[in-house]
Amino acid sequence: MAIKKFSVSALILSPPKVVYNIIADYRNGHPHILPRPPFVSLKVEKGGIGAGTEMIVQMEMFSKLQTFRATVTEPEPGRTLVETTDTGYITTFTVESRDEGKHSYVTFTTELAENSGMSKRFEFYLMSKLLRPVYKKELEILADIAAKQT
Repeated sequence: MAIKKFSVSALILSPPKVVYNIIADYRNGHPHILPRPPFVSLKVEKGGIGAGTEMIVQMEMFSKLQTFRATVTEPEPGRTLVETTDTGYITTFTVESRDEGKHSYVTFTTELAENSGMSKRFEFYLMSKLLRPVYKKELEILADIAAKQT
């Protein structure tokens, strides 16, 4: 099964543990890195730190409020976090160590199964155009917050 996906990456001048902990904390970390707009809210329904977290997210996209549910897994705790939504999107957050653990190389990747149908693929094309700059801004905010915690 082919996959449609796009990624945005940045070097963040903070240690991987600090960066990863911000991303994985859906109560006190992650909500603060979300650019507003297009993000409107993130409400944790279960858990709150890493794997097992379940949440409802609202975004304003295409002049419409979009609401979706997401569940978090951690295939590689401390390095890889995955959000799977009820809309068919999967976003992976990868934090890699650089410069002997002093810095982090962070990648956000969003994907959609190729067999999702023509309308879903067109939606994904539009989403990728919209979300690339949003992810860049999110990485900038993450870098600022991580720098303050380092």
